[in-house]
Amino acid sequence: MTEITQASIARVGVDLSKRVYQVHAVDRAGTRVLAKAMSPDRFFAWCASLLAGCMVAMEACGGAHHTARRLRLLGLDARLIACHLVTPYRMAGKSGKNDANDAAAICEAASRPHMRFVAVKSAEQQAHLVVHRLREGYKKERTACINQIRGLLTEFGLVFAQSPEKLRAVLPQVLEDASNELPGIVRLALQRAHEHWIALDKELQWCDERIAAHVQKDDNARKAATLIGIGPITASALVASVGDFKQFDNAHQFGAWLGLTPSQHSSGGKANLGRITKRGDEYLRTLLIQGAKSAVFSAAKRSDPISRWLLALTARSGWQKAAVALANKNARILWAMLTRGTAFDAHHVPQLPTARQAPDKAVAVPAM
Repeated sequence: MTEITQASIARVGVDLSKRVYQVHAVDRAGTRVLAKAMSPDRFFAWCASLLAGCMVAMEACGGAHHTARRLRLLGLDARLIACHLVTPYRMAGKSGKNDANDAAAICEAASRPHMRFVAVKSAEQQAHLVVHRLREGYKKERTACINQIRGLLTEFGLVFAQSPEKLRAVLPQVLEDASNELPGIVRLALQRAHEHWIALDKELQWCDERIAAHVQKDDNARKAATLIGIGPITASALVASVGDFKQFDNAHQFGAWLGLTPSQHSSGGKANLGRITKRGDEYLRTLLIQGAKSAVFSAAKRSDPISRWLLALTARSGWQKAAVALANKNARILWAMLTRGTAFDAHHVPQLPTARQAPDKAVAVPAM
């Protein structure tokens, strides 16, 4: 009976957690065959007995890429689905959320013919992204440390310009100055906070060195870093997050995946475009827009077509919209470069497709 049941399984939905995997399996007719909670070890042992090519779907969450890689080694068709695409298929609605309902919703969402799946990242891709995640954590921690030092000094009437460089320059003299009213314990505490600040700077420098090494080693990342408004950090993050750019059908789809395309509220044949959707990876979108902002402010120093377009757009719509527009343009240019194997040319002028000419018709000559 077990062999018959496992042979009849056509699709599996799995709700992942740290210690328990909720499984929902159906046959080709969509009838539930199994609904059970398993430990991770038992789940992988059970999956080893499934037929090769059986679809196993799960939400794209923590540990999902590792699980998908293990399932693919077993010959199974592991798929990842974005969480917000699974919610509409939960039969019990928002009020009936539990592991069993989530697994059933994942299984149902995976059966949709037009469902968009998340590409499974390799271990190397995730390794590069670990450095980016650590860098973001160190950066936030350093900002908090600087603000804390500044706030503690304000309590004793010591206020300085809002710049980390200026605070770094005056902080040693402030701690050594005996004329201010800082007690001894405060000087010791601020000295330790300063040392922590220096340690965070060293950690950030280490992350930047690893990212620069990745850009120098990876051909796609090196090509991406040549675009106007894309630096080493953005190039490394884009290549590590996407991997194969051919998974997107066109450049517009890649920009929409990053959340850089305008949202639509169209009806009755009238198109109404709003703000950008802000879907997808917030980290990538932020890096692209920040780099584009720098390119907008320095556009007057360059004479290439993109910079001239930026200057005209800035004068017409403001620098904020110009920065977002350049971020979207850079995303589309990057997709074209990495899918066609071409290098970036700032002076490139795309050739528009020529319209088909209708065949010449015989002209009737009037009789004399």
